[in-house]
Formats: sequence, C-alpha cells, structure tokens
Amino acid sequence: MVVCVGIIDDHRAMLLGTTAIVNGHPGMHVVAMGKTVAELVAFRQRMDVILLGLTLSDGSTPAQNIAALSWTGARVLAYAADEQIGLIREAARAGAVGMIKKSDEAPQLVATLRAAARGQLVAGADWVRGGRGDASGARINLSTRESEVLALYAAGETAERVAQALFVSRETVLDHIRRIRVKYAAVGRPALTKVDLFRRAVEDGFVQQDS
Repeated sequence: MVVCVGIIDDHRAMLLGTTAIVNGHPGMHVVAMGKTVAELVAFRQRMDVILLGLTLSDGSTPAQNIAALSWTGARVLAYAADEQIGLIREAARAGAVGMIKKSDEAPQLVATLRAAARGQLVAGADWVRGGRGDASGARINLSTRESEVLALYAAGETAERVAQALFVSRETVLDHIRRIRVKYAAVGRPALTKVDLFRRAVEDGFVQQDS
C-alpha cells in the first residue's frame, strides 16, 4: 500500500526538498502540498499522513489547522524547528500524533511518516519534552469520544466490547487509544500499557478506583 502524504509549509524550498525525499522512497508519495490548509485540501486527495508546519504566513495557529484537517482522517505530524517548544505543545494538545524536526535526516523523516501511517505511537523524547510544559502531571485535553473510550477501556473492557458499546468499529477504538496515548506522552505522562492507562484514567477522574 502506498503511503499518501500531504505537506503544509510556507517555505517553498522546504516543500520541494521534503517532497523530493518522500517521493524518493518506494511505497510513499506526496499527493498534495500547500502553504496553507486551504491550498492543501484544494487538491482533494486522500492522505494518510499530513506534515504540518507550525508557523504559516496566513497567521493560523497549529490548533486551528489541526481542527481544520480533522475531517480528512489523516494523522497529523508537527513539522517543527527545534526552538518552537510552545507551538509543539499546542500541536500535541490539539491532536497531532507526533513530530518531525526540520533538522531530521531523511531516514528518520521517512521512518516517522511510515510509523504514523501504520497508526503507531510516534511520540519520541523531543515530543514529550515539547508537550510537557511547566507543570508535571498536567491534564490532557480529550475529545468527548476519546473520554468515553478511555473510561471503558481503562476500566477493563476489551476493544471489541468498547466498540460494541459505542457503536463504532474495533479499528476506530484502537485509533482513539493510540491518540490518547500520544496525548498523555505529550504532557510527560506516558501510558504505554493498559495498566498505565488505568492509572492515568483514575488520576484524571475518568475511572473510579475501588477503595
């Protein structure tokens, strides 16, 4: 299966260079690019992963752009410079699934894109540091559906039973769980196992712990 990639960045050289790197690897293809979200979606292409630059000339914020891309179903990766800690934090909390640094070498860029397309956790150490902010133990911002999934899954239900309870597919539930884990990692509270998820859910009031 070909991984279809979209790229949003307002530096033309960065757009062209990243496109050349991605298209130079088998099984990957840039199907749309633009300086803004509007330019990207105008291509009307299905995308698996979108690389989103965090500072665009139209003045939009990472949170606004991630919300505007949500209907595409693509996984959004922040395409960030090392010094953009505040914007990285904003992207993490808005639902980006990880980060590619503009200083990353081509193999790392391609590997991260492939991992994101497979739905894997791509929140590395830099992403965790960027999303942690000033307060340890910070709450994360979950959508209503993510909260429902966490409450059921962390309380002991299987993905199949959560799917039945919420009238969605098992794959949708698993995708929500991946996003929840990325959000927890982004605020410095990793939840790699189901036990970890239970602990985080108790800490944040999604699940009541038996006394």
